[in-house]
Amino acid sequence: MNIGIDLGGTKIQVGIEKDGKIIHKTRALLKEKDDLRSTLDQVIQFIKPLTLHKVDGIGIGVPSVVDVEKGIVYNVTNIPSWEKVALKDILEEEFNLPVFVNNDVNCFTIGEHKFGLGKNYSCMVGMSIGTGLGSGIIIGNKLYAGINCGAGEIGLLPYKDKNIEFYASGNFFSAFYETTALEAFTAAKKGDAKALDQWAAFGHHFGAAVQVVMYTYDPEAIVIGGSVANAYPYFEASMRQSFGDFIYPESIKKLNIHLTKNEDIALLGAAALVDLSLEHANGVVRK
Repeated sequence: MNIGIDLGGTKIQVGIEKDGKIIHKTRALLKEKDDLRSTLDQVIQFIKPLTLHKVDGIGIGVPSVVDVEKGIVYNVTNIPSWEKVALKDILEEEFNLPVFVNNDVNCFTIGEHKFGLGKNYSCMVGMSIGTGLGSGIIIGNKLYAGINCGAGEIGLLPYKDKNIEFYASGNFFSAFYETTALEAFTAAKKGDAKALDQWAAFGHHFGAAVQVVMYTYDPEAIVIGGSVANAYPYFEASMRQSFGDFIYPESIKKLNIHLTKNEDIALLGAAALVDLSLEHANGVVRK
């Protein structure tokens, strides 16, 4: 059993992975994000009760680039005090357990590949749509994170007058319609014509993001997650319509697109960092 931690810009959730499921899960809003010591103490206090169980290690996903080997996180999204944090060293000293750190969307993608809808694919991409747009990449059944753990940041690629995530994330609704994705989703469920048109426009832009993934990685499957993914029924049709100008139509026909079904998948992926890292340790004994 391993502890998994999903650290977001506004919240933290933790749990223990056992037999492909999360047990002892807790979650809360992050407090005093401008104070590094305060946020670290909150993370530590959340983890501490779980270490009373027999666990092999701790895996944590964070919304930032990571020095995966050293476990240092940089410039964590929406947590101003986390500019450079040696998270692995801090938590290993606190708990005397091996700790492994990675990007949060990479953890989501690992979770889907190991426990979820990506299990049957050797090459897949996880796309998480929230306030931003991030991706995780599995190639040959292994996570590809790049040298700086920055591979998959397709949302930051130039698109129109901004970048992709400006148009293909929750930001789209505040930027163009003075509303939120949640409000637009709620209205669409009630059949509001204006909201349905907004989601149709969003789907066109998200389809462009999918095309970027196809041209770049040509995966067997894409698994879509994140808070905005709940509205998938309202933007799927326009997303698929946007594929009409994709230069390799046969590739699009073969592409499998799935919507995540497990709310704990990022926690499962974070917990899986422990086993994956120890498997790659080539016999090196970790404390």
